[in-house]
Order: sequence, then structure tokens, then C-alpha cells
Amino acid sequence: MASAALFACAPTNRHELTPTQAKAAAHGFSARAVLDAVSALDPATRELARRHEPNVRRADFWGRPLGWATLDLNHIPDLGLAVEGQAVEGQAAAEVNALRPFSNLPIRPMRPFVLQTDASDRERAVHCMAQAIYYEAAREPLKGQQAVAQVVLNRVRHPAYPKSICGVVFQGAARPTGCQFTFTCDGSLRWAPDAAIFRRVEDVARKALDGYVDRAVGSATHYHAAYVSPYWAPTLVKMTQVGQHIFYRWTGPWGEPPAFIGRYAGHEAELSQALLTGYDPRTQGGVFSPERQGIPAERRITLAVAGEVRTYNVVDPLASGGERTRVLGTIYATRRQPTADEVKKINESLAAMEKGLDPPAASQPPAPGAKPAPAKPSRTSAASEPPPAG
Repeated sequence: MASAALFACAPTNRHELTPTQAKAAAHGFSARAVLDAVSALDPATRELARRHEPNVRRADFWGRPLGWATLDLNHIPDLGLAVEGQAVEGQAAAEVNALRPFSNLPIRPMRPFVLQTDASDRERAVHCMAQAIYYEAAREPLKGQQAVAQVVLNRVRHPAYPKSICGVVFQGAARPTGCQFTFTCDGSLRWAPDAAIFRRVEDVARKALDGYVDRAVGSATHYHAAYVSPYWAPTLVKMTQVGQHIFYRWTGPWGEPPAFIGRYAGHEAELSQALLTGYDPRTQGGVFSPERQGIPAERRITLAVAGEVRTYNVVDPLASGGERTRVLGTIYATRRQPTADEVKKINESLAAMEKGLDPPAASQPPAPGAKPAPAKPSRTSAASEPPPAG
């Protein structure tokens, strides 16, 4: 009862009653007496008394965060503004971005990156870097263009990303969504750049590859326009804004400069199947697989690398019955997917193995009128679908 909590909380010795306690005792423990006693309490004490009421059974969210009572742990919490894999845009995005504060963690500058490679690789690296700066920040001030270049260099050094300039820029370009730099998969490369602006961004690219460090964005590996609010933004450390771009880094030690230990590997012209269909392990984690994106077995993509326009056919090795006949201009997956017959044989072998390992169930006669129990599904049913390639 609430009166019992009242007595327990009252600052008095065990032999004397306070006037309130004496009044409650004189009227007995009737509902009216309890109501009078509770109504005389201040709100905080009343709420504490109600928590100890033994006859009232309700969920107790004492000390829980606001909104806990309506939290559904079966679904990832979100703001209800976008579906998975898509970004909020426009005024709503600007408002959402304003709600997320910048981190007060220090922004530590990176070491200079000096490109040491042959003339051919250097020319390709400068061109890929200039493409990224132009299509991502052509109308940004100089600091905004330098910040984009720094992100490219940071990714080259980070263990999670390709080890060439062109590899970083064109990672995921074979995906209709999920490419790392939007211009590589949204059709922007179909349009020739403005010659005068492109010459200026080439200068920015050359200086970045000769050791210029943009200290404003530090170890940033991600950014987005201020009028866009991507789904991954809350998962990273929001560092700073330069021009119209907001910059982020990985959380924890892998977002700090000491983690950037990757070494430049060169081979700028080598854009493998794994690279073109790759994803960001920090913000995507494989959730945007080709199957979920609806990428067909064969897809043609056109890339402009170092001033040369090349067309690639990205094919599934099973499209030709599992045989690999190398064709110039065609990119093949690095690992073959099993055929339907192979999957069936694997499942049959696993089922036979489990049957031999499982102990025999005790036989009991069914109860009169009882329905037969449904067959237990095989634990290997998940293998009925082939795994994603590569």
C-alpha cells in the first residue's frame, strides 16, 4: 500500500508517530484514508510511494531513457525519414543534419602523402583524383576541393580501402547504388567537364599528391552534401563542415591517424571485378549485395580513366554454364558460385551426416485424437540459396 511506503520513508524513530501517521492510523487503512494520505504528499514522494504499491502491477521504467516504453527492439531505431540505403534530401535533410552535433574530439592532421610511382601511374592517379574533385566539388571553394582530395588520400592509406587513387575513386562503380563516389555510378561521367575548371582541379590534385595536407578535415574518410542526410551519418564521428560538405571519420582507434598504415600499391589501371563491386565495410557491411540491389547477371559499365573511355561487361560466371572463357573487355568474378545441383548434393550430404549424429528419439504412442506432429525442418535449408560471389 502507498501508506506503507509513506511510513517507511518518514524520518522518525520506531516508537513515535508523526501527525500524518497518527491520522492515518486513527482512520484505519481504508481506501479513503490512503487516498487522503497520498494526496498530501509532494509529487516526487507520491511517485516514489506508487512505485512500492503492491496491488498495482504495471511496467516499471524507473531510470530508463525517455521513449523506452515504446522502443521496439525487433527493429533498428530511425527517424522515419528514409528507407534502407536511401538518403533524406532537401530541407528535411538540412534539419536532420542540424540536429546531429559535431564531435568535440580533436581533429588530428595526417602525414603528407607523396606519390612515388612511374609517369604512367602518376598521370592516371592525377586524372582520377581530378575527376573526384571536379564531379564532387567543382563549385566549392578551394578549401572544399582540397578537403575532397584529402579524403581520397586518407582512404588509400586506410586498411579498409583500395590501395590506389583510381581504386579508391571507382570502388563500387559497378553498383547502381552504393558506389563510394556518386559520380562514378550516377551517369555524371557521360558529360564532359568544363575545361577551365578541370585544369584548376588538376592543380589541386597534383599538389595533394605532392604532399599537401588539408588539416581542416584530418582523418576524414566520408563526407556528404549538407542538403543530404544519408543513413550512415549517425554511425560515424561528425567532424566538421567545409563549404557545402560535412566530413566524418571512423569511430574509435580506426578513425585516428595511427590506424592509417596502408601502403600505396600503384597499378592505377587495374580495376578488378572485386573492386568495381566492392562496398564500404564501415557503412555498408555487405547489406547492399548485388542480389539485393537487383544487379543482373551481366551488366555493362563505362568508365573514363586517365582520359580513356573504356566499356566493361561485368558478368556472372554461371551465365555461361560455369565455364570461363576469357574475353577482352569482360570482367569475371574471382570466385564461382555453386550450381543448383551442387547445392542439392551439399544439402543431401549434410542431412545424411546430421541423421547419423542425432540420437534416436524415444518412441511414444500418439494420444487418442492427436494430430501427427509436423516434420522438423532441416537445419541446412539456408544453404539452398547460393552464396554471393566474391
